[in-house]
Amino acid sequence: MSAAVTFHLLAGGVGAGKTTHALALAGALRAMHFSIDDWMVKLFGPDAPRPPQLPWIVERTGRCERHIEAMALALGRLGVSSVHDTGLLRADKRRALAQAARTAGFGVKLHFIDVPADERWRRVAARNEQQGETYRVTVTRPMFDFIESVWQPPDAEEMEEMAGVRLG
Repeated sequence: MSAAVTFHLLAGGVGAGKTTHALALAGALRAMHFSIDDWMVKLFGPDAPRPPQLPWIVERTGRCERHIEAMALALGRLGVSSVHDTGLLRADKRRALAQAARTAGFGVKLHFIDVPADERWRRVAARNEQQGETYRVTVTRPMFDFIESVWQPPDAEEMEEMAGVRLG
């Protein structure tokens, strides 16, 4: 195991710029980028119910998260760090992933992309319209509001535990 291997955990509300940061970070570090949006769209997009159904999404997201963790641990054993652009909306999810990394002997760094909700919604609306590099799926206002209701920004203790950096 190598302390040089690090799990970079990205946290931020929808539209904060996690994917943009993750792509740049993975390139700079020569690390593996894991994007939950990519996995969900590529694996399940064609089969997704219309309109979206929360239980269907939650079950498949969980499957992806478990497989991503297993792959990141396997890559870590090969000396490859990983960048986790996987939502990580809740503190318990971030702590569990950090614990798995530490148990394997890897480092953890939390990247908190702190952008106010009104600015994030503006970005999401623009992304929906432009469908550029980081567009994967249209996020409606009700979807955005629901995700906001479960989003838990990292507190000072969590930032310290995970060698956190705040970006904005």
